[in-house]
Amino acid sequence: MGINFRMLGLSRPNISLSRVQTFVGLAAGTLSITGALIAYLKPPPAVLTAMVQDAKTEKAVSDATIEILTPRDALIKTLTADGNGKARCPLDEGHYRLRVSAPRYRAEVREVQLISRENTEVHVQLRAGDSLANSIRRAFHH
Repeated sequence: MGINFRMLGLSRPNISLSRVQTFVGLAAGTLSITGALIAYLKPPPAVLTAMVQDAKTEKAVSDATIEILTPRDALIKTLTADGNGKARCPLDEGHYRLRVSAPRYRAEVREVQLISRENTEVHVQLRAGDSLANSIRRAFHH
């Protein structure tokens, strides 16, 4: 039930299974090598380290939330500071905003420019104060 190439005035293509397998193997190898080259040539990420402290006591704020945002405030990632007030994150080179908040503290925002292959440390000192949510709650309950 194959195609009758002679009736169509064509000669039968001379394609063997081994030729098809060779072509598929070469294509897969080429794609694999291309993918590896792209990954190799892509610049390594920058590493951002945020260090959060209480402004008055200079003690680590371990329950701080660090939001990594684009310059237009689109959320990229949310981190939580460890027991030493630190949080680390690999990121692509570029400009970011950090919004750092914690219970009982006023939020702080920092601008940061990350450069590929460089580690960047951002020190944030939070000042005691009520969060916006607590201020609103108090305003409506009094």
